[in-house]
Amino acid sequence: MTDDIERAPAFISPTDACDSHFHVFGEKGRYPYSGKLRYEPPHAPWENYAKWAEHVGISRWVFVQPSAYGTDNSCMLDTMKQVGVKHCRGIIDLEPGTSANSLAAWHQLGVRGIRINVSPIHPMDSLLCSRMQSHIANMDALCHEMGWHLDFLLPGWLTYEMIPTFERLKVPHSLAHMGMFLAREGSNQIGFQALLKLMQTGRTWVKFTGTYRMGTAPGFTDVKPMAQALIKSAPNRIIWGSDYPHLSFAHTVGSTQLFNLLGEWAPEESIRKLILKDNPQELYGF
Repeated sequence: MTDDIERAPAFISPTDACDSHFHVFGEKGRYPYSGKLRYEPPHAPWENYAKWAEHVGISRWVFVQPSAYGTDNSCMLDTMKQVGVKHCRGIIDLEPGTSANSLAAWHQLGVRGIRINVSPIHPMDSLLCSRMQSHIANMDALCHEMGWHLDFLLPGWLTYEMIPTFERLKVPHSLAHMGMFLAREGSNQIGFQALLKLMQTGRTWVKFTGTYRMGTAPGFTDVKPMAQALIKSAPNRIIWGSDYPHLSFAHTVGSTQLFNLLGEWAPEESIRKLILKDNPQELYGF
């Protein structure tokens, strides 16, 4: 499905609106892919994305390292050099032992966080949370030193198990795809309710991204109660991202369609301004 430019935005974006989660991919063979791929990487260059961003009035961008490139952030960093630090930030996947010089250079480019990425469809594993603790602690310490934050993509069951970990983190942290709690289980499911309480601490940020990964109803109406519960709980801790280019879901959804959902979830202009401008400005330091 391609509605990126054809479909009109449902509302006017605030000045300095930010897309807080999207990816770019170079031509096949230009940048090396990591070992086991979760999806067939598309060619999704900055130029294609930028046309859509202009269409809906977005002028700040947060690049997020996709799993296909593993810890080789070259594609994203090259694009960030092209865009410029005034308008962009980046979330990297970090190779252990990366030099202090590299970290400092990336900070100058606009890198402000480290991604911890587990497949959203990873089956339940009672030991996974404990196996991840050492890595998370190391990344937390590094982010604290750099003035960065942690960005998590986890399946819903793991998000719930990680809540005590989130409570211990020194740095702010964001959760992609609303924590990946499935809409079919409703907003009263125990993990989602725990997330609402966690957001009250003021250190946890939730991303309105990847709606198609949680919802299955036409128009994603099943996600709306969850989105509005998050807005009611902590509107100053929510950010929005297109999740462009939508990877395995690109044939069924379009970026403008997903952008317009925000107008349904947050009909008040003041709340949309928080989500699209004020909140990402605080978290990413624009």
